[in-house]
Amino acid sequence: MLISNIEPEKLSRAQITKLIFDGICDDGQNGDCIFVFGGGRTERVEKAVELHQSKRAPLICMTGGSRYGQTIPAEAITMRKWAIEQGIPASDILVETESNHTTENVLCSLLVLDRAVGLNHIRRLLVVSSPSHMRRCWLTLQTYMPHWIEYTLCPADGPYERRDNWWTTERGKRWVWKEVTSLVKYVRAGHIIDAEVLL
Repeated sequence: MLISNIEPEKLSRAQITKLIFDGICDDGQNGDCIFVFGGGRTERVEKAVELHQSKRAPLICMTGGSRYGQTIPAEAITMRKWAIEQGIPASDILVETESNHTTENVLCSLLVLDRAVGLNHIRRLLVVSSPSHMRRCWLTLQTYMPHWIEYTLCPADGPYERRDNWWTTERGKRWVWKEVTSLVKYVRAGHIIDAEVLL
């Protein structure tokens, strides 16, 4: 089924789980840069640090601005600080501080990555975000990044929104439901590409 044809209110718990989590796993490949979606979550930084220290990629690109002035300093600046505190050299961290949401995380990072590395030199990004956010991140990257770039999906450890527990807390249910409705809304609006999913 295409995401654009999904009626969220008719999905069962099992179907929601498949939509959000199926196929979202680390394939173990190395990349040119670790791309961390904004959100100010320490779990994302910890995952990026783990990947970098495991020599999976030489650079980390932290994304995230001020969320329309609500987050000072910008999310990427805070995440960079946390990564440095965990031993990552400042020279290995790129920051994108202009974005306010997921799509802008990607769009605003294009120039950062091109100036630092050259988009023509990037073949694979290791993608880091919270587990329930990963499918939307993946589709957003496929929509706006150059077509030759491939992705290894590296979900951070989300305490409330994992495949095995999202429905057990109100917070988990709220976050996952937000992702279901956002996926359908943004695909239908043409902001991200449509995709076939098995439900």
